[in-house]
Parts: sequence; structure tokens; C-alpha cells
Amino acid sequence: MVEAIPSNPIDGAGFFKNLVDHMEIGVIIGDAEGKIVYINQTYARFLDIDIQASLGKHATQVISNSRLHIVAKTGMAEINHPHRFNDTGFLVHRVPLFENGRLIAVVGMVLFDSATTAAQLAQKLAQLESKLVDVQKELARLHSATFTFDSIAGKSGSIKKSLREAAVAADTSMPVLITGESGTGKELFAHAIHQASNRRAFPFIRVNCSAMPRDLLESELFGYEKGSFTGAHPKGKPGKFELAHLGTIFLDEIGDMPLDMQPKLLRVLELKEFERVGGVKVISSDFRVISATNQNLEQLMKTGQFRRDLYYRISGLPVEIAPLRERREDIVPIAYHFIEKTLKGPAGKAIRIHPAAQKALERYDWPGNARELCNVMQRALYRATAGVIRSEDLPGYLGQAPDFPRRSEATTLSGYMRAAERLLIEQTLKQVGGNKTKAADLLGIHRTLLYRKIKLLGLKG
Repeated sequence: MVEAIPSNPIDGAGFFKNLVDHMEIGVIIGDAEGKIVYINQTYARFLDIDIQASLGKHATQVISNSRLHIVAKTGMAEINHPHRFNDTGFLVHRVPLFENGRLIAVVGMVLFDSATTAAQLAQKLAQLESKLVDVQKELARLHSATFTFDSIAGKSGSIKKSLREAAVAADTSMPVLITGESGTGKELFAHAIHQASNRRAFPFIRVNCSAMPRDLLESELFGYEKGSFTGAHPKGKPGKFELAHLGTIFLDEIGDMPLDMQPKLLRVLELKEFERVGGVKVISSDFRVISATNQNLEQLMKTGQFRRDLYYRISGLPVEIAPLRERREDIVPIAYHFIEKTLKGPAGKAIRIHPAAQKALERYDWPGNARELCNVMQRALYRATAGVIRSEDLPGYLGQAPDFPRRSEATTLSGYMRAAERLLIEQTLKQVGGNKTKAADLLGIHRTLLYRKIKLLGLKG
């Protein structure tokens, strides 16, 4: 007599369906179009939904912020992805399934040992997220924007256009690129955009790309783990992008970003995630980026000094600020603004600028723009008598129009800009009696960069 061989208990689809039905993890499966084809009992209990009523519906009809259809479209898995349902946060895996090279389904899994534990851990995660928001708000007290659109003086059509562009930028989360000569107020605009945005309660982190030492730039931007290099803090240090979570990071002088750092910066701006120097953990940060430069990025791209893909990433919304010589009607209003900023209250409002002094201010081309004007007005205030700033209270060089290079002297744009830069540095050094620290401050550049330019342009140190 031949004994019957018992059938394998795991043969057939019934066993596996029964297994998944009773697993203590949530499972949902969508087809290639994002329509739900299966939900197990654990996940249905957690979401408090009816299984039969949900089958055949698009995932977003059942879970409004579902990403099953997105994974079905991209074909890219999402592992340990944060997700929120009914104000509760939890982690999920979303894994695409392929057959003969064609996507046939996406499996979503909530990785908890039970629906009850899932709810408890999700609640803890939500509490931690709330604490993180509180920490970032506290951090904003140390790293805050101090200027608003009301801080920007001027009445010209040009400055009004710049303000309109900046106001539009404040209402979005798109990257902003502010361009303008040194001293035109690019950082002022960056502050104002942040203050007018929905990120105003969170940090405003400033990064001067030209002033930061090249060998420390990566660790400053992305942070580092303990023991990453000699001299590193024993506990490690968060980077600028990490500190800017929920807020704004301002990349000033972006045109001076070293070429070898640009691909790393591009990756962070695209993915909003990075690793600390010496670390392996991927850190995500929700930041808004505002960049500024006084350089011609188009020219830098042509000469291979600036990546074109990075330019497209940072220049979502352009804001251009014209130099003072192109909006002379703003010079006197800005001068009065600086007076009231220097002398607070009734004392500042009582100061007047004599008509002859106003004409002298308006005739001058202001190569240092508003920063130079501020410096001049501060000095004039302490020379003025009887509450009136007169021509004799202003620097003598204001009566001499700067001799900018003519077209015949520089046949190319780069040659003209080099000659103009040389002239501006020469005039500024003369104005401050050769004091390079004061000259760098007036020009709005770091002192080390001024030294490099003096050497490059062959100026007398």
C-alpha cells in the first residue's frame, strides 16, 4: 500500500494571503495606476477604513497624501519614508514590483509589530516633530532676519520694481537669486524676503561663500561628526543647512563658491539631504535657499567657473537691484534713512541736508553704492553743525566724478569690468587712507579677498 504524500501546507496563494492578512504590520498594495488591490486587516484597523469599500479606488481617494501612485510612476522605492495620516506620523516602505521589466504593483508597508504599537510610536514621532519645531523657533532667536521691506528706502521706479519682485518671491518657496553690485543692499533684500515669508518664525542662516576658508567650507555647510579631522569639536557640529531646517539659508557671494564644491551644493539643493563630514547617516532638511552675487554668473559659466545646472537651480526667481548711479532719485531719501537710523528719534528727524549738499550727493556715482553712502552720512553727521549737513561736511572727493574706463580702453566686457574694479578699489583705498580692513568693509568683501584682488590687479599694497 502506497502512503499518500501530505500536501505542502504553504503551497498555493491562499496560504500567503492568509499570512499577510494576519501579519502585525500594515500592508497595502496598489496596481500600476495607483488603484488599491489589497489592504490587510492590520492596516485597515490602523487607518479605520473598510477594506471592501476601498478596493478599486485610487490610493489618494482613501489616503489623501498617499504616494503609491508616485512610486508606480517613478519605479523608485521609498524606504523608511515619513508619512502622516490624520495628524499622526509614522514610517513606511513603498516598494515597486516588476515582472518581465514591467511594473505591475507597488507594496506599501507600515513596519510595526501591531496597529496599537504603530499608533503609540506615531504619537511619539509627532511629539518629537513638535519639539523639533520648538527647537528651531528657539534657534531663530539666535539666527534671525533683522530687516523688513520697510527697511528699504527709495522712490525710483527701479527700486519699486525690485521690491515687487522680492514680494512675489516671499510668497513662494522657490529659490531666489539676488543680483547687484557690491553695496546695493542684496543682504537687506534677503532678510526682507525671509521676514515676509511663512518661514519667518524659523532660522535665517547666513553663509558668506567668499569669506569662508576653502578647506572648511564643506564642514561648515554640512557639519561634521566627532573625530572627523584634527581640531574637530569632540561632539561634532551641525552644518548651516542643518541649522536652516524649516527656515532660510542665505548663500551670499555664491559666485565665489569653489568649483569643486558646486556639485555637492547642487545635490543638497536638489534632494534637500546630505551627510555630515565623516558621517554615513543621511540628514534631511527642509530649507528655502536665497542666493546673492555681485558677479556676472553668465560670464562665469562661459569660462567654466560656475556650473550651469547649479545656476538653473538657484535662479528660480531673480531679483535685480540697480546701482545708485542708475537711480539718483533714491540717493537723498536713502541718505535721510541712514541719518534716522544713526540718530534715533526726534534728533535724527530734525537733521536736514542743505540743497547744495544734496546736489553733491546726487552728482556722485557712488561706486560703493548704499554702503558707501551710509559711511559718508555717518561721518557727515559728526561734522555737521546747527542740525544741517552742508557741502563742506562731505568728503572732498564727492565733487569729482569718478573717471570710469571708456569703451576704447577695454574692448571686452571682462576687460572693462577688470578696469572698473581696479578703479573702485583704488578710490576706496584712497578714501580710507589705505586701511584695508575699512576698505574691505566699504566694498562689502572679506579682507582676504581684497588682498587677493590687490595682488591680481597689480595695485600697490
